Amino acid sequence: MVKETRRVLLIGLAIGSLGIISFLNVGQISRKIQFDTSISKDATAAVLQQFLAYDEKPFTKVTFEKGTYHFYPDKGLESFCHISNHDDVLISTAFPITNKKNITIDGQGSTFIFHGRMVPFLIEHSEYISLQNLSIDWAQTFHSEAEVVAIDEANHTFDIQISDEYPYEIRNGQVYFIKEYYEHTIGQSILYDPMRNAIAFDTESYTPVTSYTKLPVAQRATPIIHKYKADHNAPPLKQLNREWQLEMTEVAPGRVRIANHKKKLPPVGMILAAKGEQSQNRIAPAIRITHTVGFSANQVNVHHAGGMGLIAENSENLTLDNFNVIPSNGRMVSATADATHFVGCRGQVTLKNCTLNNQLDDGLNVHGTYQEVMDVLGDRQVGIRIGHYQQLGFEIGRPGDQLGLLKLDESFFPYAQLTLENIEVLNGRYQILTFKEKLPEDLESGDLLENLDAYPELLVENCDIGSNRARGLLISTPKKSVVRNNKFHTEMEAILLPVESSHWYESGSASSLLITGNTFQDCTHSGQNRGVIRLVTDDDNENVAFKNITVTHNTFNQFDNLILEINNTEKFEFSENEINNSGTFPQLFPENPVVKVRSSSQLVFENNIYRGRATTLFESDEEGAGLTF
Repeated sequence: MVKETRRVLLIGLAIGSLGIISFLNVGQISRKIQFDTSISKDATAAVLQQFLAYDEKPFTKVTFEKGTYHFYPDKGLESFCHISNHDDVLISTAFPITNKKNITIDGQGSTFIFHGRMVPFLIEHSEYISLQNLSIDWAQTFHSEAEVVAIDEANHTFDIQISDEYPYEIRNGQVYFIKEYYEHTIGQSILYDPMRNAIAFDTESYTPVTSYTKLPVAQRATPIIHKYKADHNAPPLKQLNREWQLEMTEVAPGRVRIANHKKKLPPVGMILAAKGEQSQNRIAPAIRITHTVGFSANQVNVHHAGGMGLIAENSENLTLDNFNVIPSNGRMVSATADATHFVGCRGQVTLKNCTLNNQLDDGLNVHGTYQEVMDVLGDRQVGIRIGHYQQLGFEIGRPGDQLGLLKLDESFFPYAQLTLENIEVLNGRYQILTFKEKLPEDLESGDLLENLDAYPELLVENCDIGSNRARGLLISTPKKSVVRNNKFHTEMEAILLPVESSHWYESGSASSLLITGNTFQDCTHSGQNRGVIRLVTDDDNENVAFKNITVTHNTFNQFDNLILEINNTEKFEFSENEINNSGTFPQLFPENPVVKVRSSSQLVFENNIYRGRATTLFESDEEGAGLTF
């Protein structure tokens, strides 16, 4: 059942002795929608009806009587979405928050359970939207989990036990996990340690399960020549020249034997988490925000998502306070991709008091996009190509934005700036950009564009980020950023400052970053040889990419040696930090130093305490020689 209340405001104001009366907000209606649990078995139609009627009957607040509400796609609003860093997908939603203003959705402690390919909250071209006091989950997850129960060294096979929570069938020697509206193979997979409720130590030695091998016969496929630059990560090109390698057989109900795995056999007792094939497994983020000014989430839990917990594009001023991505119902996995992701955003992005645990990708990623100049179409116009298939349809900016032109082999900073006048989207991959100024004479095909205005200031404070696959924070914004009083426990780097120009085409580089008061507990434990804090570029050159980085008053409790990798950096301070040997795991790379330095200058190391086991503190190129700890 839905109830609605209205309030009309008539405010009279007498000004001085003139007797002038001003009426403010005359006739303004503050309408409140209240849902109760009578709609809980499938709330989709009732909720959707109110949002579709918003233009005729606007409202400012939606509340739910505390309870558990199910949402099914069958009666949802369907739309095709290009969602950045996700697969392009036809989705359904009950909350189409498009061209709306000043709305608060308060679950009052409710849990919203979604079914199938739905985006729970689709927020587009809106202003000042708030979510609070609610939890998001799925009835059936977009990933599956199974326990490793036996290994056979002689035959190099291992058995997994699949619970009733994850129905499956075997087709052509492969396991397919069956969901209500979805299915997936093993595909991308990783090990979790149920004793630690975190990614297993040295999982890289055992996973991913090697699903494919090269075809023995591939006639005439390799010599195909594409007229234009091809994205070989995109389907169907990704499928070329490979076939199933694994052989799976059921040896008892729920027990499946896996043969032909090429890595080490996983230890008994570990949980194998599988989410299906890349390019097919990012289809349902919990919250999608685009072209929106002012968003907040407070006391919001995302227990699962078939993609990211939150993905924000081209939006401004976003605050997450007590926004938690955490698994439910005894599962190892929460979201199947990043917990939070911000691309092309501006203003202020704030995460505070958040727990981002057990997701299958990074805790936070904030960056812009590089777009490649494909054609010079006139003295003020270019045709651009979007590089990665999971960024199709992304618009680099809005009229008036300053775009930089780059040749990364020469510099990571723009050689020219242009003012964007118009974007004409012809298809997901190709767009035409028109500028107010004439193009520089040295512009040529292959140069990159980035939006210099579409980077936010960043604050990450009092958060717990860990037990997840991949990194903690990826920070690619030149604006002021502060990472303060957080706890990290990640299987790869805790903090990565990248320039990712060759695969994901993610632009931006950190130029004003303070990392202080944080605790880093046994990070980089997956088996990859990386520093806990890492500054690195895709392009192998000596150009400066990162500037003004300060790491101070942090505690590193680390089982292995390597703490810092510093590349292409100018002005880096590491002071008042404490490094301890945790002894939690055996060392994976005992030959490593504490710090690796390449192509960097103006580095300061002072007043640090070191209690580790490394025999070498610094490994540096000639430019970084003479450093002392």
